[in-house]
Amino acid sequence: MVITKRGLVLGTTAVMLTTAAVTSVSIHSRGQAFFQESPKELVDEVWQIIARQYVDGTFNKVNWQSVRKEYLSRNYTSKEDAYKAVREMLEKLEDPYTRFMDPEEFKSMQVDTSGELTGIGIQIAQDEKTKKLTVISPIEDTPAFAAGILAKDIIVKIDGKSTEGMDVNQAVSMIRGQPGTQVRLTIQRGDQQREFQIKRARIELHPVRYSYQKGPMGGVGYIRLTQFSANAALEMRNAIQDLEKKQVAGYILDVRSNPGGLLFSSVEIAQMWLKDGTIVSTKNRQGKTDIERSNHRPLTDKPMVVLVDGGSASASEILAGALQDNKRAVLVGTKTFGKGLVQSVRGLGDGSGLAVTIAKYFTPNGRDINHEGIAPDIVLELTDAQKQQLVGERDKIGTPADPQYAKALEVLKQEIANKRGPRAESSRF
Repeated sequence: MVITKRGLVLGTTAVMLTTAAVTSVSIHSRGQAFFQESPKELVDEVWQIIARQYVDGTFNKVNWQSVRKEYLSRNYTSKEDAYKAVREMLEKLEDPYTRFMDPEEFKSMQVDTSGELTGIGIQIAQDEKTKKLTVISPIEDTPAFAAGILAKDIIVKIDGKSTEGMDVNQAVSMIRGQPGTQVRLTIQRGDQQREFQIKRARIELHPVRYSYQKGPMGGVGYIRLTQFSANAALEMRNAIQDLEKKQVAGYILDVRSNPGGLLFSSVEIAQMWLKDGTIVSTKNRQGKTDIERSNHRPLTDKPMVVLVDGGSASASEILAGALQDNKRAVLVGTKTFGKGLVQSVRGLGDGSGLAVTIAKYFTPNGRDINHEGIAPDIVLELTDAQKQQLVGERDKIGTPADPQYAKALEVLKQEIANKRGPRAESSRF
């Protein structure tokens, strides 16, 4: 099966604890009855997909042919037996982003036609080294965000049950639920444990928010991008075009706590800012490299600053890396999450699904940021107290009361002055 750009997602969008996560899915034609009659076929199909597409040709130094022989020699009396076997197979890869989803779990990964999601609004993954369940990012204006959940928080208990040895699928099934019901998360943050009682809700997602802020050197366009969903590029285009009509002098693009999303969305958005240059390259296990470049049709060439932090992951890192390597923007904040993996998400014949890591991505300068992250040009750490204040008073995010935004504004002022020439340097916001 051919996977196009629109079928690619990035590693940290592994799980969104809602009824849907933004993915692009290709569905096989074989029906549910087929797998009810022959669940062994499901096991073999998953094996075949991994054999053809998995990014690591050594399969984590596992003899993948022997794995096939072992699991196809078994007798499966039900789909549940097959599901258990598939998960056992995939565990041998030791890749938390390559995972099997039963029909209910897979359904929770698909976008609802209304654009609304049900859940608490966090994305989680299993840390590749520690195997602990880690929050990639809370989604803005969701119950988890309002409760104060932060990127890098470790979930140690769910409703009092330890997550030791628990995989992502188990965690998801415990955390999600009907709107109005509650879930209790015990979080490890540094050397402290905290409990959060969170009420599940229906969540409407709009990935782009923007505002015009006036200053003596001209207007500043502030754009906050919270997720690289299917409609993110359109909303970003509308925001830039509206701010250009207002003749802003420069931009602050905020991708803090943005956990990523669709690869094609990050490429499309980067093209809106870049006149020339490479955006990202992806390399599969055969060493084949696909390169995405600027289309030479940017919407603006105004100075810009990008805000990043430890919750900026995957597609956020592609965008930030492209703008940094091409010297298009100054990055302010803290080092990004460090996830450089690309997945394809595909449906199987009985309604279950499979997410497979198929490639690594690299910034224009060839940086592999997996585990490393992208270091900002100007580092400004927030204290825990400052973070909590911004969580509690969200209207201060993207204002001078937000210390990282205030620093970005200071940097943007200098960038605008540099572009205009020496006589602009004495002006003030």
